[in-house]
Amino acid sequence: MILIVNKRLLSGRFKGISLWPFVILGNKGLKQDPCFLNHEKIHLRQQLELLIIFFYLWYFFEWLVRFIKYGNSLSAYRNISFEREAYRREQDLSYLSTRPFWAFLKFL
Repeated sequence: MILIVNKRLLSGRFKGISLWPFVILGNKGLKQDPCFLNHEKIHLRQQLELLIIFFYLWYFFEWLVRFIKYGNSLSAYRNISFEREAYRREQDLSYLSTRPFWAFLKFL
């Protein structure tokens, strides 16, 4: 994981984003937030499992399906299986050591 702090690369709606192998942070303080970093590490693992490019394709397709369903960009984002897994497990700092392969499928 390579951390980059640059708030200009992010819209005001996001504190950070994982673009394998980088995690772009909106501010330096996030480097000290273990739950936030765990959330982003979960995304990095998901990206590796789907050979990176398939993660982004799946992410966009699932966001589109959720947007059609909910009619709202934020609701669509929050209900993407990758995000659901990361948000639900971000506080479990040992999660990645026991996480099964393709665990995001449980959150579809």
